Amino acid sequence: MAKQKVLLLGAHGETGGNILAGLIEDGSFDISCLVQPSSTEKPAVKALATRGLPIVVGDLAGDVDELAKVLEGYDTLISAINTHFIRAQLKLVDAAKKAGVKRFVPCDFGPVIPPGGVKALRDEKEVVHQRVWHAHLPYTYIDIGYWYQISFFRVPSGRFDYAIAFDTPEIFGDGNTKTLLSDKRDIGRFIARIIRDPRTLNHSVVAWGDEITQNEIVALIKAKTGETPSVSTVSADTLEAAISTLAITVKNDPGNGLAGFKLSVGEYSRSKWIRGDGTLENAKYLGYLNARELYPDLKPRRFEKFLEELVEGNATRPYEETLLKDFGGAKERVVIKLGE
Repeated sequence: MAKQKVLLLGAHGETGGNILAGLIEDGSFDISCLVQPSSTEKPAVKALATRGLPIVVGDLAGDVDELAKVLEGYDTLISAINTHFIRAQLKLVDAAKKAGVKRFVPCDFGPVIPPGGVKALRDEKEVVHQRVWHAHLPYTYIDIGYWYQISFFRVPSGRFDYAIAFDTPEIFGDGNTKTLLSDKRDIGRFIARIIRDPRTLNHSVVAWGDEITQNEIVALIKAKTGETPSVSTVSADTLEAAISTLAITVKNDPGNGLAGFKLSVGEYSRSKWIRGDGTLENAKYLGYLNARELYPDLKPRRFEKFLEELVEGNATRPYEETLLKDFGGAKERVVIKLGE
């Protein structure tokens, strides 16, 4: 049987790299990597080529008909585009429709959040969803919760510092709201199963590893290390005030990368820990299929297992490139406090 032909945009990025790993591990796909003309000389792209992965060049800012020619012959198109350029996918949708792509998976891959003013990035993604529906393009929308790798707290000894990219030492509300989390290494494993499953075509799917509260995370860290994480408590009102202030700052100074990032963290925190958008119950309410029910044999890593690796010194630090690019060459963790 011929393998499904998959074209992956953003394979050299943080999320795309995890997707690529899962697709390769699955072994059911003929994979090519779509890159922008401006990215062809990047070391990360060249590294993909040295692994024997075909590099396909397509200009998302160019002519739709020319881009469609690039997409012809692919069964599935997956976008793991940089989230700063979500709307660049609009032209990708139009080209995919012209090319006859059989399934488009846009760059969602986040917590379950409803559109409509909860999270700015989610509303940007909704614009892409609406373009998909307008084009009658076959699709699957996939969310995966928040990563374990950015969901733990620092301990006083500093033993976790080696793996911390963004230090967010705050518990929001009473700390008892659950949310779905995933190990980033499991993203591609789930996606591989989802895109070869006819049941998921023209549906939203949520894939996840654990459903957990911030207080439960603290308790697990205490149990594994004997240390109490360095956290403070932030009320819903204080968080909302911080979000409002940061929104004004970003509006007046769009180039303020730190303020923009803090605003994003604040919106995510409000959605996950105050509103409770990221629960399995809410995902089902919003119409998502549950990947854990679809694939009961696929056993994702639990948060406790990830924490054991973290304690043993075997975790890795995500977003190294982002830290270097967006935070002035930061080599240490970036501390994000919203309750100050």
